[in-house]
Amino acid sequence: ALNEGRRPEGWNAKRLQHTDRDARWTKKHGKSFYGYKVHANADARYKLIRQAKVTPANADDGQTLKEVLDRANTGARLLADRGYDAQTNRELLQVHGLRDGIARRAKPGQERRVRLDARNKAINRVRARGEHVFAGLEQLGGKCVRAMTLARNELAILLKCAAYNAKRLVWLVRHDPCGCAR
Repeated sequence: ALNEGRRPEGWNAKRLQHTDRDARWTKKHGKSFYGYKVHANADARYKLIRQAKVTPANADDGQTLKEVLDRANTGARLLADRGYDAQTNRELLQVHGLRDGIARRAKPGQERRVRLDARNKAINRVRARGEHVFAGLEQLGGKCVRAMTLARNELAILLKCAAYNAKRLVWLVRHDPCGCAR
C-alpha cells in the first residue's frame, strides 16, 4: 500500500510519520531489502567516484545510466554489471563515443553460453577495480544511513562519497612515485 501512496490498513498517523515513504522494497538473490540504492560512475584507473545517484531500492539499474554517465571519465570503455544490460544503454554509449563494456545477461530460458560467460568474465576482471570503490565506502561505515526521505539519504550518501574521494586522493598523492597524480 505504501508503494502505491496509500495508507496501509490499521496504521495510525503516528506510525505513518515514522515510515520513510520514499524507500522501497526489493529482492536480490532471494533476500528482501528496504531502502535505497547507490548508482555510481567510478574511475577504474584512480578509483574515484565521478558521479553518483541515489534511488529507491526497487529502481531499475538500467534506467539510471544516463544520470551517472560522465564523458570526462578517463576510460574509453564503460564497464557495468548485468543490471545495465539494455539496448537503450548500448545506444547511449554509441552516442557518447564509448566502447560497450556492459556485462550481458542470458535471455530467460536460454542455456548458458560459453562466449557470453567468457565475455562477462573478461569485463568483470577490469570492473572489479570499480567495485573497490564500494568496498571503500563500506570501510567508512557502509552505504547504510538512518535518515528519512530520499533527499536526506541522498545527502548522507553523497557526503560519504566525498569523504571516500578525499581519503583516496590523500592515498594517491602519498603513493605516487612519479608525481603523475599531482
